[in-house]
Amino acid sequence: MALKSNLLLKGQKVFSGKAVKGIVIFRQEDYNTRLMVEKGSMEFHRILVPVAGTKADEEAIELACSLAKRKNKSKIFAVHVIPVERSLPLDAEVKPEIGRAEDILSQAENIAQERGCVMETDILQAREVGPAIIDEAMEREIDLILIGVTYKKHYGQFCLGDVLPYVLKNAPCRVLLDHQIDT
Repeated sequence: MALKSNLLLKGQKVFSGKAVKGIVIFRQEDYNTRLMVEKGSMEFHRILVPVAGTKADEEAIELACSLAKRKNKSKIFAVHVIPVERSLPLDAEVKPEIGRAEDILSQAENIAQERGCVMETDILQAREVGPAIIDEAMEREIDLILIGVTYKKHYGQFCLGDVLPYVLKNAPCRVLLDHQIDT
């Protein structure tokens, strides 16, 4: 079966038109993105990593550190958003959640320090997590939002939840999802 589109085949040559099924490695867009990264046109100076205490956070922070090391002046910001119920005032002191958030951010800082990176951390309280991430990205003039994603199922189907679609739709910058494979 032949496919019609711009494809990158083995040998890293770009072809238009027909390609034999099973030989395709990357789409044309993937090849161009890889070239942009290699040539340095995708440099990130301010990286935001929202953390939620999942196993995906560690690898997302490691990836943020490796991206930041490519450009010495890059800054990494980690945030944990505590959703506040509508029945409570937004500035309500929710001690158990704040303690958990401090532990999550402390662990994130330790991971970054092990990789030789400096990271600023912040705890946010908001009604909704997605808008809080977008507001933080705009306020800090972020170049990249990097989110670690685990495989979730809802009623037997893969699900991104509510936060990721909102961030992808409303982000003022590039968004990179680091998908974690279940082992």
